[in-house]
Amino acid sequence: MTANRRRFISTALSGAVASPALDAAPGSPVGERYRKLDEILKQPVLRKQFFRAPVIIETLELLRFEGSYLCRVRSRDGAEGISVAHSGMSTLFPIFLRNLQPFFLGKDARELDLILEKVYVFGFNFRYNGIALGLPLATIEFAILDMLGRMANKPVGQLIGEIHSPNVGVYMATEWREKPVEESLRLIQGAVAEYDVHALKIKIGGLMFMTTDMYAAGPPERTEKIVPLVRKTFGDELAIYADSNGFYSVPEAIRVGKLLEENKFAYFEEPVMFDHIEEIKQVADALKIPIANGEQDNSFYGFRWLIANDGIEVVQPDNYYFGGLIRSMKVARMAAAFGKTIVPHMSGGGLGFLYNIQFVSAVPNAGAHHEFKSFKTNVRFECKTSPLKVAVGKIQVPTGPGFGADFDPDWVRKH
Repeated sequence: MTANRRRFISTALSGAVASPALDAAPGSPVGERYRKLDEILKQPVLRKQFFRAPVIIETLELLRFEGSYLCRVRSRDGAEGISVAHSGMSTLFPIFLRNLQPFFLGKDARELDLILEKVYVFGFNFRYNGIALGLPLATIEFAILDMLGRMANKPVGQLIGEIHSPNVGVYMATEWREKPVEESLRLIQGAVAEYDVHALKIKIGGLMFMTTDMYAAGPPERTEKIVPLVRKTFGDELAIYADSNGFYSVPEAIRVGKLLEENKFAYFEEPVMFDHIEEIKQVADALKIPIANGEQDNSFYGFRWLIANDGIEVVQPDNYYFGGLIRSMKVARMAAAFGKTIVPHMSGGGLGFLYNIQFVSAVPNAGAHHEFKSFKTNVRFECKTSPLKVAVGKIQVPTGPGFGADFDPDWVRKH
């Protein structure tokens, strides 16, 4: 072994020992944080006290009509709940039918926490994991929570926590990263003008998906132009967030992050790839702007590491992708324990906005604004306890049983 190599190994090892992000030994500061987070993960979420007798799941159906999917669950005693599936169900329905449906039948819905834990190992489900498992699992969980809420005559928010936010602040989520700056700005202005929102999120970096061009990166220097232009256009009163969907390397993310800081952006979402957790921390350590991450995360491990090591300030599980509200609530509790903010990502059309605001209503550490795209949906339903409008930047959370959505029976029968 050469002297240089010996010196390199010695330096590397001593650096690892000295690094608080890597020292997770019992009794160390990070080790104690892990211990606290692990205790939080063990705590159940569903408030079983509302249900004295077993609620046995008798049937669990996936219903389809054209491009729409519904999940319908019924208990042995005749209670019923319905959820609207994410659009990705058109690809993932075999996992629903073969991997998840058999596991839920005959189970007591009051044990939903335990069911969600065990389903990840049932039939080698851990080999699927990620969004492939989380999305259909969340669809099932939403239907079960809707059923339980109707049985208890409680909104879903009260089944998973106390109500902290009866009205949820929202931000307008915009896209158009592939457009020239001037066109992007016009589209963003139109989206903001459509609703009474007080916050906005823009996309920065290059386009990484939804294109067949392998070399597509968006218009050159678009980010450098649009960041100050958006701030100048909307002024200091509007809260503005930026999302790069993991586009940057660490040095580029730091460079862009400083541009966001100069223009008073409120946080920087997914500066590098979502699962490059050590790189996320490198970016966070180099910047003052809060770093957000988590929409694509599919395990507790990544959230646990980033929270324990102060790699993020804004924690963003997606209620569909991550496998439902109960799993997301565990992440919210971990975040709250260390002063982090929860701003869940909202994916899919259908009733994604409704599931999102029910979740947000029940977390004590919710951010000021939460993702919103529009109320436009092909779902035929009525909400009796909320107008479901944006007023003064907020949406009133339904207080009716379950998710507060009563579906048109004729529309459901078409499925």
